[in-house]
Amino acid sequence: MIHPLDLLDQRNLPAPPEPLPSVVIDSHTHADTTEERSGLDPDTSLALAASVGIAGFVQVGCDVQGSEFAVALAERRPEVIASVAIHPNDAARAGDDLDAMIARVDELAGRGPHVRAVGETGLDFYRTTDPLGHAVQRHSFARHIDIARRHRLTLVIHDRDAHAEVLDVLDAEPAAPRVVMHSFSGDAAIARRFLDRGAWLSFPGVVTFTSAAKLREALRVVPLDRILVETDAPYLTPVPVRGRPNAPYLVPHLVRFVAEQVRRPLDKVCEALLANTHAAFGGPWGHPDAVVPLPERRR
Repeated sequence: MIHPLDLLDQRNLPAPPEPLPSVVIDSHTHADTTEERSGLDPDTSLALAASVGIAGFVQVGCDVQGSEFAVALAERRPEVIASVAIHPNDAARAGDDLDAMIARVDELAGRGPHVRAVGETGLDFYRTTDPLGHAVQRHSFARHIDIARRHRLTLVIHDRDAHAEVLDVLDAEPAAPRVVMHSFSGDAAIARRFLDRGAWLSFPGVVTFTSAAKLREALRVVPLDRILVETDAPYLTPVPVRGRPNAPYLVPHLVRFVAEQVRRPLDKVCEALLANTHAAFGGPWGHPDAVVPLPERRR
């Protein structure tokens, strides 16, 4: 079996960062797409992550196949929990198949304790621009909120160029038990509106980009107990490895940046992020309590 570091070398992937002082969880990733894009399989990804203090991740589905993958991985690996959904852009393209797809998500949402969330659902007015597509997305979003509420699962929201409309749908529907704003992209004022509704705000590598000043302002107004971090891998890789494929083992770059922005000690930020992720997704799940070193490479 190939050593994880050898795989990174072969794939020209970034080297692992310095381990964190205590463990953190990646609150949103796509291990299936990461494997497709960079050849980093989920088991190797988990080993690399554990070696730098990332104790697990939330595997997020965006369609039926991806949701089934998420459930299967979470059932096999205790460091992983699953989130299931039809992505808003997929919903807009689904046509007559949408109701059957949502029904399958509903089935998967009831598969047991490894399934902790419904998402990513929501609205995306950046890639879906036509009014009919927007209406379909609103319908799908409302259906997903109902699934999360009935199964008592966390609602993971994708919101791109649709902040006000997402808030309108949330306010119109019976509330899900917990809400996570995935890859939060609003400014400080929008952050406060979601915080007023009890949401956790999850920050991706974008917050490290030079162009993301407003997002950093938003980060600084969020209470420490409402901040999550995520990769959205293989996308949104943080500085200093921006432009290369993302993966959970690169989260320490993001955590260190967040600690600098909120002006809190790194160890305290790690402790808060772990507690926040457990709270946002309905409690702890199986993961190591400390950094797990990689085995030595064979010479």
